[in-house]
Amino acid sequence: MLSAVTNLEREVVTGQVNFNSHMDAVVAMAVRLVNLLTAGEARGHDYDPPAGPELARVATSALRVASPRTPDLSEREAAQLAEFAQAFRAVFAGVASGDVDGAAHQVNRLLGVTGAHPWLDSHDGEPWHLHFHGAQDSAVIGWAAGCATGLAIVLGSDLRGRLGVCTAPHCDQAYVDTSRNGTRRFCSTSCQNRVKTAAFRARRG
Repeated sequence: MLSAVTNLEREVVTGQVNFNSHMDAVVAMAVRLVNLLTAGEARGHDYDPPAGPELARVATSALRVASPRTPDLSEREAAQLAEFAQAFRAVFAGVASGDVDGAAHQVNRLLGVTGAHPWLDSHDGEPWHLHFHGAQDSAVIGWAAGCATGLAIVLGSDLRGRLGVCTAPHCDQAYVDTSRNGTRRFCSTSCQNRVKTAAFRARRG
């Protein structure tokens, strides 16, 4: 259960992103789902998530980044995953705004709804490793339970402040800060460069 925290701590020292463990993978998945499946702003533009068949395609592709054998999601399953993604967004937003209590309560609700519980599994030629859902759970519930557990572990550690929301204008993409000194403020170099360019122009004007 401590692998996510351990790897994140190692990243603080090395300055390198290293999502190797299952727990790190589920935290990264939470970020991916928030940014792909929920409405908001992305790098200076409004972002509307896909709907219908396109939502199912995008949601399936997102899960396959970490689990290539994920079956195609139905439109109903994709919509359910998008609802969980919206709940994950509230966690990142809570931490970013300083409302850690609210974020923690949200995670507890997610743990309850998904029925998250430890389960050792071995699949796809991998050694036994810890999941947080039953072997018979659907892909959506399985990932939602894992993401909720990963967020719970981060929130329950000294690294909770590393869950962030981009501070650039017109962007609210989520991210996990794995920088050496923990001072990341933007979701991407694109947003960082936008802010720097705007500041430079303001000084010249």
